Amino acid sequence: MTVGNDVARLVAEARDGQARAVARLVSLVEDGDERLGQIAAALTPCTGQAVVIGLTGAPGVGKSTLTNALVRAYRAQGRRVGVLAVDPSSPFTGGAILGDRVRMQEHATDPGVYIRSMSSRGNLGGLAAATPQAVRVLEAAGCEVVLVETVGVGQAEVEVASLADTTVVLLAPGMGDAIQAVKAGILEVADVFVVNKADRDGVDATVRDIKGMLTLADRSGADAETWRPPVVRAVAERGDGVEDVVAALAKHHDHLVAHGELTARRERRAAAEVEHIAVGLLRSRLGTVKVLQELAADVAAGRTDPYTAAHTLVGSMA
Repeated sequence: MTVGNDVARLVAEARDGQARAVARLVSLVEDGDERLGQIAAALTPCTGQAVVIGLTGAPGVGKSTLTNALVRAYRAQGRRVGVLAVDPSSPFTGGAILGDRVRMQEHATDPGVYIRSMSSRGNLGGLAAATPQAVRVLEAAGCEVVLVETVGVGQAEVEVASLADTTVVLLAPGMGDAIQAVKAGILEVADVFVVNKADRDGVDATVRDIKGMLTLADRSGADAETWRPPVVRAVAERGDGVEDVVAALAKHHDHLVAHGELTARRERRAAAEVEHIAVGLLRSRLGTVKVLQELAADVAAGRTDPYTAAHTLVGSMA
């Protein structure tokens, strides 16, 4: 069987919902297989319909628990759900440390749910570099909702907003100063705030701090087209408040559609993805360009400056 036929077979089997084919495609994407271009081309006609929801927040706020509760809620609606749980990488193997996803085992035998842990492999921003293509695989497999749960690395997690249609930021009482948790970018990217573990002491203060920061940031806006991020209380472990979270997500999606923002977000996502791939291709070419070594020698010796060298290098590749 030729390489092209192998890719076509895997994509066809993934579209039929065969979990093994989906797993194989995600692995090829994650490993940066040389057939990535063929895979992407074969997947494209089957993509673009899923609702992509990103969940982010500091470690210990209950992202996995809420993700599990959302899977249960969407399955109750009869929707196929995919989960990409991006875990920290082992510094020795590069693999995902938390790959077993114990909290989601109740869905392991459900053919309408696909759960995959991915390693961040040192990638900053809380996401694995392969996450956008992995989302495409799940879309092609018929997932109507894709939940992307990111590494709990704090302020760097704003990258999830470039991937998701809706970004959920989780906080919890007793996890530190809520104002510290929502500053430096997190506040701006959140479409929905969820205060999880709302049965704990201090929940009122946490909610008040978030609302206060939203007011200071003037996110409440002056016109009807401005989305006002709601602050939803939940106890995901018991399922309390999960319906309110689902309702807030649906309301935000409707808002995006009504104001043309969904298309704009997805176009920005596509632009970032194309740019990332193009930069990677250029970087791979640079490694074989002899003129780069010559220019580097000139910069190191003080015969030219790095900006002039960079322009010369770009010109040589035109």
